[in-house]
Amino acid sequence: MSDLPDPAPGSVPSPIGSPSGIIVLVGLMGAGKTTIGRRLATRLGLDFVDADLEIERAAGCTIAEIFARHGEPAFRDGERRVIQRLLQGPPKVLATGGGAFIDGQTRRLVKAHARSIWLRCPLPILIKRVSGRTGRPLLDKGNVETTLAALQAQRHPIYAEADIIVDCGDDSVDHGAQRIIEALDTYDHPLRVPVTLESHRYEVLIGSDLISRAGAYLAPILPRKNAVVITDETVATLHLPRLMAGLAETGIQATPFVVPVGEESKSLTRYAALINDILDHGMERRTTVIGLGGGVVGDLSGFVAASILRGVPFVQIPTTLLSQVDSSVGGKTGLNARAGKNLIGAFYQPQIVLADSSALATLSRRERVAGYAEIVKAGLIADPALFKWCEAHGAEILDGDPAALAEAVNRACRFKAKVVMEDEKETAAQDGRALLNLGHSFGHALEAHFRYDGRLLHGEAVSIGLHLAAALSVKLGYCPEEDLRRLDAHLRALGMPAGLDWFDETLSADALIRSMARDKKVSDGRLSFVLMRGIGEAFTSRDVEMDTVRDVLVEAGCNA
Repeated sequence: MSDLPDPAPGSVPSPIGSPSGIIVLVGLMGAGKTTIGRRLATRLGLDFVDADLEIERAAGCTIAEIFARHGEPAFRDGERRVIQRLLQGPPKVLATGGGAFIDGQTRRLVKAHARSIWLRCPLPILIKRVSGRTGRPLLDKGNVETTLAALQAQRHPIYAEADIIVDCGDDSVDHGAQRIIEALDTYDHPLRVPVTLESHRYEVLIGSDLISRAGAYLAPILPRKNAVVITDETVATLHLPRLMAGLAETGIQATPFVVPVGEESKSLTRYAALINDILDHGMERRTTVIGLGGGVVGDLSGFVAASILRGVPFVQIPTTLLSQVDSSVGGKTGLNARAGKNLIGAFYQPQIVLADSSALATLSRRERVAGYAEIVKAGLIADPALFKWCEAHGAEILDGDPAALAEAVNRACRFKAKVVMEDEKETAAQDGRALLNLGHSFGHALEAHFRYDGRLLHGEAVSIGLHLAAALSVKLGYCPEEDLRRLDAHLRALGMPAGLDWFDETLSADALIRSMARDKKVSDGRLSFVLMRGIGEAFTSRDVEMDTVRDVLVEAGCNA
């Protein structure tokens, strides 16, 4: 057989790779890979290649003879080498043998260099199609029905890792080809944002309906096909059933744990109860914790993963705009303490983040506003082009336009990933990851005033905090007043919170400052503020007098 070299270690991209013009059909024998594949290739104007025929041509004998002389392991090795060669060629439709995709190395090659399509076919139809055929070594060992049923049970969870699943019954070949063409027309590989840290690498995937296909993305990277899912009551109703179905599709066994909605679920009391519930259920070191929900669920599940059994694998599936653009990226986890928000926590990076843009369709405008504030923040920190893009497309984002939302998540995640990669644990003496706290000192104080009871969302507090941070920067002489006016104009044009006039009550400047003094960013008695020299030019400073902060708050409408 053709003796092509194995790919060098590390040379094969992530299983979720960029598609080429090659389409690879996988599935059990009798699914129609060859017959439908030929018609599909004709419809698409591509060459058709049957991997089994290429293997026989390379070996100079039939597949049955290869099995008889050398055994199945040698056949799989040769099959992988032939498929590797074919994947390096021009666009084509490639039909593979029933066991090809089951081989882990072959599967990774296919996922990296082609679009894989599983032709899923009911067992009775498969039996009817293959009965009486010869030259199939795996069917020569016993009863056809028993053998196919066993192969189906073993292989279906692995076939389900294919990019696209197309059900093919007793339809015509033309109908089968048409179904594949329709599936290809509506399918897009998710966008990938790599996060490469000193000791860990993962990807943020951004795309539609990732929750339903979560098993296909997680199965290749989980240490074992076992997981616990932490979510809240609202998200459980909206998204948990399709996540559980998507995990089961690839054989991942998952147990859900549902917590109440709101910041109270980030309390030590709720954390302790949840940890004990999970341990009572049974937990092993290679069991993965999956966080399905917004920022509260992400922070809670991340800290559970970091602390249970001294650390287990963790996956983030954020379902709000705020969590997709901010909290799910970077590995910050945390609980709230009596003294303040997120004062208990750890840096703990996920194995992967699945940002399902279709989940954003369930959000209210208020929730989109809360997430949008973090996107604006990214532009203010160090990306003036992003802020300008927001000025042009902010209304579309808040109106729920799917394309605008996906692009916003992509831009914001790329910005945050860059910051995190440069300063993973916020240890830089100045600037670095701490810049991501722009507006948060004010925002956290506002949240504390309203006791995290839902009257003020985190993103709404950040939106007001951005205005106050810019106003403080102007007061200190760092930032041109015109940039503050530009920020305020953008926020107010969209109906977003842009000052303390958002509230029906008058707040106390002294009370807000006391809350700031308990912030985790306090060091040696001084609070680190993120200030601006202009849009896209943020910096950190510990040289801010609290009397100046009080003046800004009073000018914004607080009681002295």
